[in-house]
Amino acid sequence: QVQLQESGPGLVKPSQTLSLTCTVSGGSMIDYTWSWIRQPPGKGLEWMGVIEYDGSTYYSPSLKSRTSISRDTSKNQFSLQLSSVTPEDTAVYYCARVRPESGSYDRLDYWGQGTQVTVSS
Repeated sequence: QVQLQESGPGLVKPSQTLSLTCTVSGGSMIDYTWSWIRQPPGKGLEWMGVIEYDGSTYYSPSLKSRTSISRDTSKNQFSLQLSSVTPEDTAVYYCARVRPESGSYDRLDYWGQGTQVTVSS
């Protein structure tokens, strides 16, 4: 019954900030941990980071310097900001829920449909 939906611009110019929002339905987001994942064309899934039930955040080392995940609990939403983007950031971006009691941030049980973001001038 948990549903997630990504939203945001599909086109971002190089050097600007990519911003996406995930809206959670069917449950309160403060009860779980939530993640952002992306998949560049022709490549595998890349874990980007999470926001924990208490608001703590953790990021992939390769993206930490320019990634920020935040939340708005009143709207049951969490967001992704990726700064200084280049064409290599072109990908399908997904939000997902971390599987409870899995012991790992990359075990995900509910996913959004994904949204295509293209970085181009």
